[in-house]
Amino acid sequence: MPKVLFLTTSHNYDDDRIFYHQAKALRDIGYEVKICSLYSEYQGVIDEIDIEAYSVLEESIETKINVFRKVCNAFSPDCIICSEPLAVIAAKKIVREREISCIYDITEWYPAMSMLEVYRFPVKIFQAVKFFLIQLYAGFLSTHFIFGEKTKQFPLGYLFWFKKKIILPYYPDEIYVKESIKKLESGKITLCYTGMISKDKGIGNFFKAADYVRQEFPQLEVKILIIGSARQKSDEIYFSELLKKYSFEAVEIKKPTSFENFTEAFSNADICFDLREINFENNHSLPIKLFYFMGAGKPVIYSDLKGIREHLGKLSFGNLVHPQNAEQIANIIISYVKHPEVYDRNALQARKDFKEKFNWGIIRNSFLDFVKRSLEK
Repeated sequence: MPKVLFLTTSHNYDDDRIFYHQAKALRDIGYEVKICSLYSEYQGVIDEIDIEAYSVLEESIETKINVFRKVCNAFSPDCIICSEPLAVIAAKKIVREREISCIYDITEWYPAMSMLEVYRFPVKIFQAVKFFLIQLYAGFLSTHFIFGEKTKQFPLGYLFWFKKKIILPYYPDEIYVKESIKKLESGKITLCYTGMISKDKGIGNFFKAADYVRQEFPQLEVKILIIGSARQKSDEIYFSELLKKYSFEAVEIKKPTSFENFTEAFSNADICFDLREINFENNHSLPIKLFYFMGAGKPVIYSDLKGIREHLGKLSFGNLVHPQNAEQIANIIISYVKHPEVYDRNALQARKDFKEKFNWGIIRNSFLDFVKRSLEK
């Protein structure tokens, strides 16, 4: 049977998209699958998938490329699926010599804003151009493209329009999503924020909106559930300041949980939020968590992102808002409390949409067929 190798620098070997969905789907049809990650250390076999991962993110580019090339030569794959430009570049030689497919799975903006924030102007401009050219080179070397969302097709999907491509959204498999539809308790509401804790991802907007609810509806007991962690020291300081500033009585903070238990971690939440700032990168993104909230049966309040509107249109189970408009967000929350029948309708609709339109089973065969076709010489 064909052998497929996943190469990734910045994703862990048990990444939800790579390991739990794509790799397992290929394994299930009899393919021999291996994952090589440079994010953390692990060598072994998990669920019949071979893992060879190394913690070398801080090493030189040459070291990283050599690790990938060593794995490629030892495994001798028939298809390589890469998550970042460096992986594509590292696979260049074996792809050319063996005339195999190299699928570039593009799920992140490159360069991402986080990659550039360490540089000062005007060096930042130079680095942005350099990273952009690297992205173009990776697109040139790739034989096929997978785009995580429509808005991520620029520029490679347009520049290399003649290469085979597919849109493969971040829909989760139903087996990893626990339904937790709730009925609102009288006089109480639990608001949930998950993911990276930072200003850019909207933790400040979340607290501001929750505080506005408290001011406008003082008889309502507002509980805060936060699942996540700060990436940098500055984010930790920012978060601490927010906790002191707003001083909510009922705040529960949970560390990031395992992928399999993610939906269980927010099962007690009434409404789930993502109020990230609307900049170019965020605006053109389709947040993965949206589909997990949907599958659990949670009404949501999200930043009005182009990526969401282009993929889902008007949300049938929540609202798209300007993330800094605390008054608008608070009014939506209060409206749910005053009209629980609307909340119930949104919760049921979320689960219905997930079951009928937005789960991995809907797109699984499209992914498998795309990989199969890429193997054809």
